[in-house]
Amino acid sequence: MEPVEINLGLLYLRALRADDRIDDRPAVVEGFADPDTRRWVPNYRIDDLATAGAYIARRAGEWVSDLRYSWAVADPFTGELLGEVGLKELDLTGGTAEAAIWTHPAGRRRGTASRALAAALRFGFGAIGLERVLYKHFAGNAASARVAEKCGFQLTDQVEQAARGDGAEEQVIVRIATRS
Repeated sequence: MEPVEINLGLLYLRALRADDRIDDRPAVVEGFADPDTRRWVPNYRIDDLATAGAYIARRAGEWVSDLRYSWAVADPFTGELLGEVGLKELDLTGGTAEAAIWTHPAGRRRGTASRALAAALRFGFGAIGLERVLYKHFAGNAASARVAEKCGFQLTDQVEQAARGDGAEEQVIVRIATRS
């Protein structure tokens, strides 16, 4: 599937870009250099424009291959990158996915994550027919827990263990949202 854009009024969801009109690479580097992002999003280290460019290219390939639908969360007036939201671990046949989100420091504490994730869920449940979406977050990540609650994710009895970006092991809480 080709990337889909979603206009939310106060936010605009579009493909991550690195071209002559919009270059998200500097904001991706800034976002992943942030201590909170490093702590709570341990799977990625993006320290320079080349790595950011590879990250953006990977996201484009994942979308076309139906592996992950991922959007840049942008200011609709300036184009400023405020974060990224996505549906990963896509199983279109089984109707399942896992939500993913990170927020650039410029996009925090203003409802960016919950609005973007709610839009991604509407797309997932409505446009591509998902039945179930998981949301995983570290137990100590209160902001991520609030986003999950605002978006209607319910706690499961499933708990995992994973290493945070600072190397400490912590419980990962698993939540679920289903098509209503």
